[in-house]
Amino acid sequence: MKLFGFWAAAAFLCLFGAWEVNGILEINEEELFYTETNASYYNESKAVFGNNALLVGLTLIKSAAAKGAVCLDGTLPGYHWHRGYGSGANSWLIQLEGGGWCNTVRACVYRKNTRRGSSNYMEKQLAFTGILSNKPEENPDFFNWNRIKLRYCDGASFTGDSENKAAELQFRGQRIWSAAMEDLMSSGMRYANQALLSGCSAGGLASILHCDEFRDLFPRTTRVKCLSDAAPNLSVLIPFGNFRVDVSGGRTLRNVYSGVVGLQGVQSNLPRICTNHLDPTSCFFPQNIIGNVKAPLFILNTAYDSWQIQSSLAPPSADPHGYWSNCRKDHSKCSAPQLQFLQGFRNQMLNAIEGFSNSRQNGLFINSCFAHCQSERQDTWFADDSPVLGSKPIALAVGDWYFDRAGEKAIDCPYPCDKQLPQSGF
Repeated sequence: MKLFGFWAAAAFLCLFGAWEVNGILEINEEELFYTETNASYYNESKAVFGNNALLVGLTLIKSAAAKGAVCLDGTLPGYHWHRGYGSGANSWLIQLEGGGWCNTVRACVYRKNTRRGSSNYMEKQLAFTGILSNKPEENPDFFNWNRIKLRYCDGASFTGDSENKAAELQFRGQRIWSAAMEDLMSSGMRYANQALLSGCSAGGLASILHCDEFRDLFPRTTRVKCLSDAAPNLSVLIPFGNFRVDVSGGRTLRNVYSGVVGLQGVQSNLPRICTNHLDPTSCFFPQNIIGNVKAPLFILNTAYDSWQIQSSLAPPSADPHGYWSNCRKDHSKCSAPQLQFLQGFRNQMLNAIEGFSNSRQNGLFINSCFAHCQSERQDTWFADDSPVLGSKPIALAVGDWYFDRAGEKAIDCPYPCDKQLPQSGF
C-alpha cells in the first residue's frame, strides 16, 4: 500500500464529506434530509481526479409523461447512459441516484426547485467515475457495460405514488422507476445476459426495495444481482417499537421516514412480506427487508457512516448544547463515551445483517472508514491506494461476488484498529 497517497486521497474524501454535511446542518431541520454528503461530488470529480473523467449527457424520458411518471414539479425524469461495447454490449448496470428525502409539504416544495425535484435544474452532464467509469484500470469488471445513472427527483427512494394538488407536488417515484425500466428494456436491456442494480444512500435503499422487481424483468437465464451502497440506518434495531435512538434519546430518522411514507403514498409499494407484520414506516428501514430479498444482494457500508452520524445519530436537533459538535466534525476529538456510542452503532449494524450474511448468495463489505458512499468515488472504489479488506479493494470484492469467483463477506475490525483507513474528520 502506498500509504501517503492513500492518506491524501482519503483525507480529501472525509474532509469533503464534512464540508458538505456541515453546510447541510446549517440550514433548517426539515432541509436536513434534502441531500447528502456526496451530493456535489460529480461536479467536483473532474477537478479532483483530472480532466479525463467521462462526461455523459442527460436523456429525458419522453414516454414518462403519459404514464404520470414525473418529478416533484411535474417535469420529465431522466438518466445518463453510456452505452456498452465489446464483451459488455449486452450487460447492463443501473445506478440509482441518492439525495435524501422530503417528508413534509414544505420540504418537498423547497426540493422541487432543486435538481432533486426537477429536471429543469439537473446537470446536463455528469462525470462517470467509480463503478460507472469506462476505464478498465478504474473499473475492471463493469467498464464496458451499458452504465446508466437514473436521476432522483421524487424524494422517496423511487417508491411514492401520490400527489398534493394544493402545493402542486407530484409524488411519483414508483412510476419513475417503472417508466425508466420500460424505456431501457425497449432500448435493448431486454436482451441483457447479465444485469446489476446498484445505488448509493437513498438510492441504496431504493436498490433494495426494487431488487426483486428488477430481477423479475429478465428471464431466469439472465444473471441479475443488486448492490446497495451506504443504505441509511442499517444499524437501527430491528423489533418494532424499539428503534435505535439518537444521542438525545429521540428517533430523528424514524420521524422523517414516517413523514415520507405517509405524505408520498409509499405504503402500497413496500414489500408485502414486510407490511404483513410490520408498520409501513418500519418497512422503509433496510434491515427489515434485506432478509426477504430473493435476488442476490451485496451490502457495501462503512461501519461508521458519516452522513448518518451527522444527520441521524447526532444531528443538532438532538444535541442543542453542542456536546457532540467537535466529535461530529472530527472523530479524533470524540470522548471515550462518544466512541463507545459509535461502537454501539457499529455493533447494531453487525447484529442487523447477521441473518442476511448467512445466505451464500449474498455479499458484504463493511469497512471502518468514517465516510459515505464508496462505489461512485474513484478513490474508494478502485485506485492504487483504495481501502482493502482481505487484500481486496471494493471493486474486486464486488466483481468476485457478482461473477461467482469467490464468496465475499468481509467485515473490518472496529475503529481505530485499521490504520489504512482515514482517521481525521467525518
